Amino acid sequence: MTTNDFLQIGLFLAVLLLLVKPVGSYMALVFADAPNRITRFGDRMERGIYRLCGISSTEEMSWKRYALAMLLFNVLGVLAVFVLQRVQQWLPLNPQHFAAVSSDSAMNTAISFATNTNWQGYAGESTMSYLTQMLGLAVQNFLSAATGIAVLVAVVRGFARRSSLSIGNFWVDLTRSTLYVLVPLSLLMTLLLVSQGVVQNFKPYVDV
Repeated sequence: MTTNDFLQIGLFLAVLLLLVKPVGSYMALVFADAPNRITRFGDRMERGIYRLCGISSTEEMSWKRYALAMLLFNVLGVLAVFVLQRVQQWLPLNPQHFAAVSSDSAMNTAISFATNTNWQGYAGESTMSYLTQMLGLAVQNFLSAATGIAVLVAVVRGFARRSSLSIGNFWVDLTRSTLYVLVPLSLLMTLLLVSQGVVQNFKPYVDV
């Protein structure tokens, strides 16, 4: 460990401690049962998502139903990303004409991104089409993180409610994690990247 390593760790911990109160207060409002200034801001969009997906936002789940919903959602996510990689050669937004990803690599990647480990055993620039990266991997970057947040919130509720038979609604927690936490953060990071000249387009690769 060098001096620079210790300085970076110290800086990280300092920023983390400074963010505990404001971020914790914000998250508490996001997942609160009662309407508040945060959830009222996106209420129309949130209710639209529930209506579109047939979700009853007032229905509470037992821990077994919550866990089952979480597992089912992630299994479907794994299958969707796996299939997308295996058929990408027939789909649009593939100007490099990449072939299908091998079945073992596709399954490894699908499981990796669903579990939020994001381990890549391939070179993205020579393996994945634009569509696969956006519709599969980027979407899972949101949904797997949202799943982790939802499970953490459910655990906190379990401790807080103690004798209650329910721990919330997985679909509501997933939606709010994405809508109020992950999407705003991604928009801020997008502005930062764009300000530094990072671009993305759908054109074929350019050899320099």
